[in-house]
Amino acid sequence: MGFSPAVLISLLAACGVMMLLEWRGLPTTLSLDFKGDIKRESRWLAQYGQAVCTLAAALLVWQLDRAHPQYAALVLLAPFGTSVASMLIKRLFSRVRPGRENAGRFLGPSWKHANYKESFPSSHSACAVALSVTLAILYPQAAVTFWGLALVCAGLRYVLDAHWPSDVLGGIALGYGMAHLAWWGMQQVMATAA
Repeated sequence: MGFSPAVLISLLAACGVMMLLEWRGLPTTLSLDFKGDIKRESRWLAQYGQAVCTLAAALLVWQLDRAHPQYAALVLLAPFGTSVASMLIKRLFSRVRPGRENAGRFLGPSWKHANYKESFPSSHSACAVALSVTLAILYPQAAVTFWGLALVCAGLRYVLDAHWPSDVLGGIALGYGMAHLAWWGMQQVMATAA
C-alpha cells in the first residue's frame, strides 16, 4: 500500500470544502448522549492510536515480528511524530471547538495549552490514521481492520462533538501523510545502513 498523492489531495480538498461550509453556517455539530455499554465501548474506540494503544501495538509488533525489530520503532514513530505535528498546527491556528464560545473561529497563534481552542486538526484522528497506515504497510493482510479502527475513531471524534468535520478530515490527511513520511524515512535509513 503505497503513498497516493491523489488521496492526500482529496482529503485536503474535502477538509477545505467542509471548512468553508462550516464557516458559511452549515449545521454540522451533534449533541448526542451515549449511555451504558455504548458509551464505554465508544470511549475505548476513540482512544485508538493514542499513547497507550500505540505502545501496546509496538510491543505486539516487536513480540510477533522479531525478524523486523525496526517495525516496532516505526509503529511508535509515526503516531508520536504525528502527535507532535498536530500539536504544533493546533497551536498555530487555535480553532475553537464545537459548543464553546466563538465555536469554529480561528484565534491565531498561541503557544499556551487551552483545550477549548485546539480543535484543528483532530489529533485523535491523525494519530489513529498514522498508526493504521503504518500497520497496513507492514501487514497488508489486516489493512481493512486497521483502517476500520482508524475511521471509527475519527468518526467518533465528530459524533462525540469534540471536532468539526473539517478537523477530522484534516487529521486524517495529516496522519496519512506523516505515516508515509515515517515509512519513507525508515526506508532511507535502512538503505543507508545496508
